[in-house]
Amino acid sequence: MRGIRVLFLALVIVGAFYFYTTSHHRPLSPTHWFGRDAGKLELTEAAGPEQLDPEEQVNVSVYKKGVPSVVNIKSRSVSFNFFYGVVPEEGQGSGFILDKDGHILTNFHVIANARQVEVTLHNRKTYKADLIGVDRAHDLAVIQIHGGGFTPATLGDSRGLQVGQKVFAIGNPFGLSGTMTRGIVSSIRSVQEPGGASIDEAIQTDAAINPGNSGGPLLNSKGEVIGINTLIASSVGQSAGIGFAIPINTAKAVLNDLVTLGRVRRPALGVHTIPIGPELAAQLNLPADNGLLINDVIPGSAAEHAGLRGGTERAYLGNMPIMIGGDLIVAIDGQAVEDQQDLSQVMNNHRAGDTVTVTIFRGQKKMDVKVTLGEAREQT
Repeated sequence: MRGIRVLFLALVIVGAFYFYTTSHHRPLSPTHWFGRDAGKLELTEAAGPEQLDPEEQVNVSVYKKGVPSVVNIKSRSVSFNFFYGVVPEEGQGSGFILDKDGHILTNFHVIANARQVEVTLHNRKTYKADLIGVDRAHDLAVIQIHGGGFTPATLGDSRGLQVGQKVFAIGNPFGLSGTMTRGIVSSIRSVQEPGGASIDEAIQTDAAINPGNSGGPLLNSKGEVIGINTLIASSVGQSAGIGFAIPINTAKAVLNDLVTLGRVRRPALGVHTIPIGPELAAQLNLPADNGLLINDVIPGSAAEHAGLRGGTERAYLGNMPIMIGGDLIVAIDGQAVEDQQDLSQVMNNHRAGDTVTVTIFRGQKKMDVKVTLGEAREQT
C-alpha cells in the first residue's frame, strides 16, 4: 500500500512538471516576476493635431519664409606656422541670398583671407562661390554662386526699429544648419567690432547668436531682413543674451557699389568740423545750441562745389587752434546733426553721387544747400 502511494505521488509530480513545461511554456517577463496578468497598455492620447496659437503661427511663418534664402558658408584659408609651415584653416558662417543671380550678403570677417569659399543652400546643394566685393569698414561682403532656382530674401527697413519688438535670427550656429532663435530688440547703439570697424545704430538683441550665426539675417515678424548678425558680447565666446546686428539700411546703401565695383564709394561732404554744444554756442553767439561748425572746407570737395563756407577768424578751443565764422550744420535731409557720429550715420545711408539737403546757419540766417556727395579719400 505504501508503495502505491509513493508511485502515485511520483506520477503527480511528473505530470505537473510536464504540464507546466509544455502547455504553459512562454517567455519570462517582468509581469510574471510579480505574479501580475499581462494586460494591454492604455495611453491617454490627444484627440487630434494641436492647433498653433497666434504666436507660434508667426514663428513658423517667419521660419518658412526666411530659411530658404539662408546659406551656410565655409571658408578655407592657410596660415603659416613656424614649425609646420603652411597650415590649412577652415571657418564657418552664414549669409543670405540677395537675388536670383546668386549674390549673397555676409560679413567680411566670415570670408576674410579665404582662398576658397563654399556655400551650402537649405536644400543641401553645394556651390563654389566667387568673391564680388567687400566693405571692411562696415564688415560686409558680397559673394556669388552660379546656378538657378535661388530664393532671395526680402529686405526690410531698419529705420524706426522699436526697443521691445520681436526679432528672429536664422543661421548655422556651431554648424547646425537652418537654426532659428528669437528675441527682441534690446537697444539701438553704436558698437565697435574686435577688428576696429564701428557699427552705427547697431541692433542689440537677446536672440541667441553664436559662432556660425555671423552673416546671417535678423528678421522682423514679417520675415523681412532688418539686420546682419555680426557680433556677440560674451566672456565665453557663446551667447550671453547680448548680440549685435548691422542695420540692413547700412548694407543697402553700399550693395550696388559692392556688386558693380567690388568696393564702396564712401560718400563725404569734404569738411572739417567742430561739434558745438550749448556752452560753446553761447560763447560764439551762434543761433543754435547744437550742430557742427565748419572749421574749413577741403579744396575741390563736394562742400566747396556747393558753396559751403569754412571759418575766417582764428580762435582757440583750449590749446587747439580753430577757425570760427563758418557755416553751422544743423541737419541733413531733415535729420538733426549734432556731432560727428550723427554725420557718420547720415553718410552710411548714402553713397558718393547722392544729393542731400544740408541745413545750415550762415551768421543768423538759416538756409538749405543742395550738396552732391563726393567720394571719401580718408576724409570726413
